[in-house]
Amino acid sequence: MADATLGSLFAQSLLIGFSIAAPVGPIGLLTIQRTLQLGSAAGLATGLGAAVADAVYGAVGAFGVSALIEALTAARVPLALGGGAFLLWLAWRIARAPVAEQAAAAPGGRDLLRCFAGTFVLTLSNPATIFSFIAVFGAMAGRSAVSSPWTMIAGVLIGSALWWLLLSTLVGRLRERFDAAWRRRVNLASALVLAAFALWQFAGLVRTG
Repeated sequence: MADATLGSLFAQSLLIGFSIAAPVGPIGLLTIQRTLQLGSAAGLATGLGAAVADAVYGAVGAFGVSALIEALTAARVPLALGGGAFLLWLAWRIARAPVAEQAAAAPGGRDLLRCFAGTFVLTLSNPATIFSFIAVFGAMAGRSAVSSPWTMIAGVLIGSALWWLLLSTLVGRLRERFDAAWRRRVNLASALVLAAFALWQFAGLVRTG
């Protein structure tokens, strides 16, 4: 019975991680843009940064660390401001990035680490991610007959990572079909949408302030 309960808890957490990662937002756009520009490995590294950040907030909700939850709630505004500023900086960099005539070769380890670290920080600074995981995982931990935070954390990490693997692989298969002109259009469109997300985040602070 305990194994069945743990299996159900893992499956629910996996579905939560997959479903929160799947909607196309700033991280999805960055994953697509970097996959087209640098290849599937860079796209996957970008998505995995978000997956690990999702697991971090999942851990906060699953363990119910009240002091940390209160601190994150109090820091909602500076986190949103920092995340919005980071999005604008990314948009500026993508818009100005040169586009080679041919798709770039596979990036090195340092480039992959930068892709991972950037989206890890960006996801951690997103108030929506914070409160969605705290609410969902807190509720699950409270009602589960067998409360296993580590099972929940593993589920959300794997579910989120599966989505980024799927997205980067699919886009990577289409990469060679995009010439320099199309990749330039994708870069500009991504930059505009990322800037729009940042402005929307700032506007949300004004509405709720």
